[in-house]
Amino acid sequence: MEKGELIEAVAEVDGKVVANSEVEKRTGVMSHLGVAVRSGYRGIGIGTEIMKTLIGEARMAGLKVLILDHYETNKGARGLYEKVGFKEAGRIPKAIHRDGTYTDLVRMVLEL
Repeated sequence: MEKGELIEAVAEVDGKVVANSEVEKRTGVMSHLGVAVRSGYRGIGIGTEIMKTLIGEARMAGLKVLILDHYETNKGARGLYEKVGFKEAGRIPKAIHRDGTYTDLVRMVLEL
């Protein structure tokens, strides 16, 4: 953060951190975005607001393209990402092995 290579945001409810997120500035035009919302606090708008905040901060920092990855089975996350403007850019079939099964890793992109 001190070097200007990371933008972070957290969300609190009643003094408890329930979501965290970051944009990691990378070389070139792409920067990686990550977000996590604690179970029990999903689906009530916290993820949307934290994503909008990060996207706004990324624009102000002069970033041009945000990328993120998610498991194909994580439909809730995908809905959030699409809601704030991300589009699927590609996928790696069977890249993730969890609970004895394989699932695709999906890459999404947002041009700022």
